[in-house]
Amino acid sequence: MKQPTFVIAEIGQAHDGSLGILHSYIDAVAQTGVDAIKFQTHIAAAESSIHEPFRVKFSYVDKTRYDYWQRMSFDAAQWAEIKAHCDSVGLEFMSSPFSNAAVDLLEDIGIARYKVGSGEVSNFLLLERLSQTGKPVILSSGMSSFNELDAAVSFLQARDIQVSVMQCTTSYPTPAERLGLNIIGELKQRYGLPTGLSDHSGTPHPAIAAAALGAELVEVHAIFDKRMFGPDSRSSLSLDQLSQMVEGIRMIDTSLANPIDKDDLTPYRELKGIFEKSLAVNKDLPAGHRLSFGDLEAKKPAGQGIAARDWQQVIGQPLKQPLSQWAFLNSKDLDNA
Repeated sequence: MKQPTFVIAEIGQAHDGSLGILHSYIDAVAQTGVDAIKFQTHIAAAESSIHEPFRVKFSYVDKTRYDYWQRMSFDAAQWAEIKAHCDSVGLEFMSSPFSNAAVDLLEDIGIARYKVGSGEVSNFLLLERLSQTGKPVILSSGMSSFNELDAAVSFLQARDIQVSVMQCTTSYPTPAERLGLNIIGELKQRYGLPTGLSDHSGTPHPAIAAAALGAELVEVHAIFDKRMFGPDSRSSLSLDQLSQMVEGIRMIDTSLANPIDKDDLTPYRELKGIFEKSLAVNKDLPAGHRLSFGDLEAKKPAGQGIAARDWQQVIGQPLKQPLSQWAFLNSKDLDNA
């Protein structure tokens, strides 16, 4: 039986380097019903350089991407406060590290599992550091071929790390044609591991579809307003959309956890009597008249005459007595009854 889908709301850089806005996100996201809230832990000197180009040239503030990562960073004490806030509102604190130094920081404050971003799947130095923690790792596959994923999964499993894999398309926002929902089943079949979807479509629909396809976990970006400053704004869900998505996923979870026996009609016994129909005649007919298809109608409720499904059995049968228009047809009305 399928367990409830684990839902992650990715804040990423939506806080724009403001600790106050970040804490506001924690309180707001806690009201949506997600299981975890995820951030990104950037230490500019450890992960980047002045040579790193912008993925999206969006910033009016930062001259280089390195400057952006510096502005987005928080110190260890601030991260500890962030995690404590998440704990207090019942959200699992998650963060994607982008350097070994970031892993060290997250280990110091305590973290249950790690999410590896799409661009880090082939960073085996990072994967080695993560494996040293012994904690579960979620791999996002947005930039990886199956061969590259095979290598990363094998690397972590050889070190006894619990692995999950998420279908992801590194396109912001992701159009429907590139969602790759088919990959969820392929990942599940290939690895036999928990699988999911990390979505950047900016709509709640793909994550709900992923849950229906058996995904164990889904991740979406969340933002207060899609018009806000930042590289992922248009690829994110508003908080209202996030709540709607969670509601949809929980409905799917409940449905899949309660398979229906199509042959068990107990819940419909009363309704069947109301909605199913009995045979009737559609015109005045004399005694001795042999019934034809054109003489028949089906009327509610069931049980007032011969069941409508048995209409073929009365064709050609003579009437024992006359029947008036719209009268129900019973076996006693047939001459050979």
